[in-house]
This record gives sequence, C-alpha cells and structure tokens, in this order.
Amino acid sequence: MTRPQLVATAWTSAGDTSPLRVPATSPVPIAERVAAVAEAGFTGLGLIADDLVAVRDSIGFAALRNVITDHGLTHVEIELIERWWVPRAEAGNSYQVRELLFEAADVLAPAFIKIGSELGPPTPHPEQLIPPLCELATQAAEHGTRIAIETMPFSIISTVPMGADIISAAAHPGIGLLVDAWHVFRAGTTLEELRAALTPGVLFGVELDDAAQAVVGTLFEDTVDHRLLCGEGSFDLRGLVALLRDKGFDGPWGVEILSSSFRRLPVSQAVKLAAESALTVL
Repeated sequence: MTRPQLVATAWTSAGDTSPLRVPATSPVPIAERVAAVAEAGFTGLGLIADDLVAVRDSIGFAALRNVITDHGLTHVEIELIERWWVPRAEAGNSYQVRELLFEAADVLAPAFIKIGSELGPPTPHPEQLIPPLCELATQAAEHGTRIAIETMPFSIISTVPMGADIISAAAHPGIGLLVDAWHVFRAGTTLEELRAALTPGVLFGVELDDAAQAVVGTLFEDTVDHRLLCGEGSFDLRGLVALLRDKGFDGPWGVEILSSSFRRLPVSQAVKLAAESALTVL
C-alpha cells in the first residue's frame, strides 16, 4: 500500500506559540521548520499570516519557495482570513491579511487559502455571506488559488453541513470545504450527517487530530490547548477517514495538533509524533 501523503498544518510545526498569542509567529526559524517537516515524512506544510509577515520581512517569499522545493515538499496551505464580508472601509475588516495572503500565494502557489468566519452563535442569515464569499474566491482565483472554508462549532459558520450549504448556494468552483476532525466531532456532527453534506468536489482539504471524550474548559480552550495525537482520544478517526475516502478524498491529509504539551516539544520531535500517529489511522 502506498504511504498516505501528509501535510503538517501550520500549528503542527509552529513550536511554542498558539492562536492566543499576538502575534502568533512561530519562534522556530522557517528553514528549520521546513527541514523538520520534510524529515518527518510530510509532503507539505501550512503557514499562518503572522509567519508569512516574518518571512516577507526577512528572507522573502521567493527564498521560502526555494527552501520548500529543495526539501521536496509539494503542497502548501496558508491561512487564515476571518470577517471577509466586512467592507474595507469598516472597522474589523481583514483586508490587510487578505492582501498579505494573496501576495504570498503569487509566489508559494498554495493549494488553497483557509478561511474561517468569526466567534459567535451560528449566523441566522448565511445567505448574506454568499456575495462577499464569491468575491473573495474570484480574487483568489486571480492569484492562482482557491478558498477553503473551515467550519468551527464556536463560530458563526458552525458545522460542516452549514458550510456545505453555503458553498452549494455560492456555486463557485473556487470555494470548498476544509474538514477538521476536531470541528466535526466537537460540533456533534455525526458521520451520517457528514456523509449527507459532502457533495462531489466540495472537499478541498482534511485535518486529522484527536481529543478526550469530555471538553476541557471552553470549546475554544479545548481546541487550542488540549488536542491529542491521532488515535489517543475519543474521535472515530478511522470511520471518518473511511467516509472521506468513500467520498473520493485520499489526501494529502493534514495533521493539526494544538496542545500545551505538544507545543513545548522540539519541533523535530513533535512533527515526527504527529506524522506517526496520523499514519496509524490512515
């Protein structure tokens, strides 16, 4: 059997930082991260906007592209655009991040740009998000990439079925889903509901991770500080993988581990553990 292709998503190789830090830039030099990811057997990696700022202001995107290529990595993902529906002239807009990621996309050629939404209860008017979403996707296409929506149970686009409905209504070929195991199971979405929601071509990416049966702290605290390596928690990851393969997805599979203990490990050790654990469920 061919070894599944794996992607070390941004937080998996970031070292001692977290989404709660501002900025959340990885303290690990980018060349060291890329080397560790390649050595662990991954075929790609992800980077957050704060990392991209650091790269742009130091070695530059072209040099990073060369480092990635020199280590044999073939898949890049970048993230995260939130509040993409807020007009440029209004407070809280994310155009600075959007333009940074597009600038990076011109050089790094990511498979997709990951987007979220914002914290809060599920929006009662998802239809209002569709025009700005299509505009964002059209802009992304002009930079040679696509948009992948990551649904999160503590956000206004809270579940995969909800995200899939928005994508279906948008009917734009450059918009798809990023399905994260944590967000599937912590949202209470069943595999049957997931199967019904996934239409052909909608899956752009998948992220694997695990967690304890009970939520530790708030949902946001649980996702940032208490994820487990694949196979060490309560999620039916083998069932999820089988369903996604049945729906036509077979990688590359993202691995996204965030936890207080994981981020304290040397990055070379952390990414190897992440890869080895993911392979046990693939």
